[in-house]
Amino acid sequence: MTDDIPRRSVQRSARLASLPLGFASRTAAGWGRRLAGGDQDQITADVARRGAEQLFAVLGELKGGAMKFGQALSVFEAAVPPELAEPYREALTRLQTAAPPMPAARTHRVLAEQFGRGWRERFREFDDTPAAAASIGQVHRAVWHDGRDVAVKVQYPGADEAVMADLRQLQRFSRMVQPLVPGMEIKPLLTELRDRMAEELDYRDEADAQRAFAAAYDGDEHVVVPRIVASAPKAMVSEWISGTPLSAIIRSGEPEERDRVGLLLSRFHFSSPARVGLLHADPHPGNFQILPDGRLCVIDFGAVARLPEGLPRELGHMLRLAVEDRADELLDLLRELNFVLPGVDMSPDEAMTYLGPLTDPLRTEKFHFTRAWLRGQAERLGDLRRPEFTTGRGLNLPPQYMLVHRVTLASVAVLCQLDAEIPLRSVFEEWQPGFAH
Repeated sequence: MTDDIPRRSVQRSARLASLPLGFASRTAAGWGRRLAGGDQDQITADVARRGAEQLFAVLGELKGGAMKFGQALSVFEAAVPPELAEPYREALTRLQTAAPPMPAARTHRVLAEQFGRGWRERFREFDDTPAAAASIGQVHRAVWHDGRDVAVKVQYPGADEAVMADLRQLQRFSRMVQPLVPGMEIKPLLTELRDRMAEELDYRDEADAQRAFAAAYDGDEHVVVPRIVASAPKAMVSEWISGTPLSAIIRSGEPEERDRVGLLLSRFHFSSPARVGLLHADPHPGNFQILPDGRLCVIDFGAVARLPEGLPRELGHMLRLAVEDRADELLDLLRELNFVLPGVDMSPDEAMTYLGPLTDPLRTEKFHFTRAWLRGQAERLGDLRRPEFTTGRGLNLPPQYMLVHRVTLASVAVLCQLDAEIPLRSVFEEWQPGFAH
């Protein structure tokens, strides 16, 4: 393996193309083994396991936009059918926090470019072994010159070229990749990722966003955001905070802990636009930890939505009309806000039926978010034979609402991974403008 991200478009495209082609070949081989008398369940499990291993190996090695895509998928693993869920869950969860590391010499070179040749003088200690690695950078543990434990985030050389090349290629392959994640629309996700990734490549922007969050939540009894210590375009230093990864609670947490953490996540998601004017737009489990005192630690502010006026009031009004079954008023509002495409003939009942899954969690004081519920919604809305699919084709998501919608759905998917039962309606009433009476 080279000491930075493979940059050649042809090389990266070939590796990305191997994902759907490899999946197809393994499926064909599985059918051959069944015809030869092999055990069907065992063969299906073997095909899924090998597919998961290849997914992690290719996306993890390529890093860049390919791995960012994998991390985005990992949030929605709760919607994957049960027969595929377990092996993909393991592989995609690994993508949330792990990738093949960059050699120490290359790391030192980046730090010298960003902080000057005397960069080591800023640290009492610096661990050359990465503590974590992600889509466009890796994190090292260190001790700042004043004795503070810090996290040093270093961007992979060539990340900017690789990210955009990957997302362009993945868009080309979106139809072939689609079978890997049934029930989920791949192409819009890739388009939105491409639009956001340019912002993530300059760590100074990320540092500014993290400073804003840290200031807004300073002293908060529920949420902690590490302070920024230093920043440059391709490297940044923040306070080191240790806690239990959210993935560990998803894997083995007790029901009471799952519910409590789910409520913390929901409060953070819906309160930050009002408190900071920003929305944390990368809610996969790798970006959250639970501290020993029970607070939620939030990291990675490379992707944020700028909402200086807070969450859109119109969305709250829309959800309130849906919850109260005011179908005629809802359809009028959808048309007024351009959620219904011009010339589309849609009845009030059709609009209510399609939006039902978005309002299910708001119809009761508490709602139990489960993988089975999320799979049911994904299958229903993605089934060409059902009327909801036709209705959905006539609905539009105006650009100003797209990121908020995507992040909210991703947060709901994490709640389903947690299997959390929470009073989401009360959170909406407190923080979603236009929802409460």
